[in-house]
Amino acid sequence: MSLSPEATTEAPAAAPLLSIDGPIATITLRRPATHNRIEPDDVGVLRGYLQQLNADASVRVIVFASSGKSFSSGFDLTRLGGAASAHENTFEMLTDEIENARAITIARLHAPVYGGSTDLVLACDFRLGVRGMRMFMPAARLGLHYYPHGIRRWVSRLGLGAAKRLFLTSRPIQDEEMLRIGYLDALVEPAQLDAELMQWTDDLLAQGPVPLVSMKKTLNEVARGQYDEATASAAYGASLGTRDIQEALAAFAENRKPVFAGH
Repeated sequence: MSLSPEATTEAPAAAPLLSIDGPIATITLRRPATHNRIEPDDVGVLRGYLQQLNADASVRVIVFASSGKSFSSGFDLTRLGGAASAHENTFEMLTDEIENARAITIARLHAPVYGGSTDLVLACDFRLGVRGMRMFMPAARLGLHYYPHGIRRWVSRLGLGAAKRLFLTSRPIQDEEMLRIGYLDALVEPAQLDAELMQWTDDLLAQGPVPLVSMKKTLNEVARGQYDEATASAAYGASLGTRDIQEALAAFAENRKPVFAGH
């Protein structure tokens, strides 16, 4: 599966860009001169893309990417505080919507990531990084108590100790430590990043579409302490009645790859 865009949603110059190639959508941050800083208007664009992709069942993987010296430096710090509080709340909504996106989300980290974008990236299902990169969360250094859902996400995904270290010291951490604490799911040489991304997308697209969506939802609910056994059991039962599971069983018996239809 090629990752080059075939269909592109136009956006104003420097705003994030959405490209769709079959089942893979790529959202690209395009402000390299400011380390791909996310402006208030960009948040609305990104949320609109997620709404569009959630409604398109043919899109099964969403990749977040950028270019330049940094993956992203986060939300525009000049908009913090005072009248900007509405913008900050909208950024929290954006990261929650990334976490809850129907499709599987992957952050393609070609360079360091800072500030609020560390949470945007953590909200993705998977994070692929390169050797030599680093990250840090400077909220406390800026006098900021980070938004609640972000703190919840860091603790549930990285553990209390790692979250405390990153939030309470504002110290940067390097590539190997990012991998060790689970912030990164893969760490490769820069020249291998796209090949690694291709492997992940190939693996994800080989899975049954129905359980990929339902199990992601259940796993996130478990992590947030919102697990509902009745809902999870219903999803399990529904999967047993799909045509896809019959196709998977037939493919196993015939020693071939299954061809899933998503129902």
